[in-house]
Amino acid sequence: MSYYFAIIGTQDNPLFEHEFGTSKQGGDGQSHFSEQARHMNQFILHSSLDIVEEVQWGSGQMYLKIVDKFFNNYVSCFMTGNNMKFLLLHQPTNAAGVMGAGGAGTAGGTSSSRSSTSIGANPTSPQAEEAIKSFMLEVYENWVKTLMSPFYSVNMEVRSPVFRQRVAAAGRKYL
Repeated sequence: MSYYFAIIGTQDNPLFEHEFGTSKQGGDGQSHFSEQARHMNQFILHSSLDIVEEVQWGSGQMYLKIVDKFFNNYVSCFMTGNNMKFLLLHQPTNAAGVMGAGGAGTAGGTSSSRSSTSIGANPTSPQAEEAIKSFMLEVYENWVKTLMSPFYSVNMEVRSPVFRQRVAAAGRKYL
C-alpha cells in the first residue's frame, strides 16, 4: 500500500508532506504511486477538505476515519484542537484494486487468506482503521512537540528533519 501524508493548516495551506509505502507484510517502505497519480495526490487531498469540514461538525471525534474515496484512493483524516488537519491518502495494493463500486470487496476467489486479512488488502477493515489511528496519534504527539518550539509559529511550513524522521518511523511502525 502507498501512502501520502499531509498536514493542512487553518487557512487550508499545506504545512507538511511525506510520501511512503507500507513496511508490513513484506513491503519495502517505498511508495508505489504511478507518476501520474503522484501529481494528483495533492489535488485529491485538497478536494477532500470540503467533506472534512462537513464531517468534523457531525462527530465529536478527533479521528474521523475514512472521509473520502477517489477511484481506488482513500482519504483518512485526523483533526487537531486548533483545526489543523492530518490527511492520509492511502492506495491499496493491486490485490484489492478490483473492488466493486460499493468499495468493500475482495479480488475474487483467487485471493489467498493471507492477502485478504492484510491491511493492504482491505483499507476499510477494523485492523487498517486501528493502524491508521495509531499512526495519526503518534504523529499528533510529535506535532504537539513541534508546536511547543519557540521557533515555530502557527501555519508555518514544517521543515524539521527530525519531525520528518519521526513521521517516517511512525509509518514504518504502524503502516
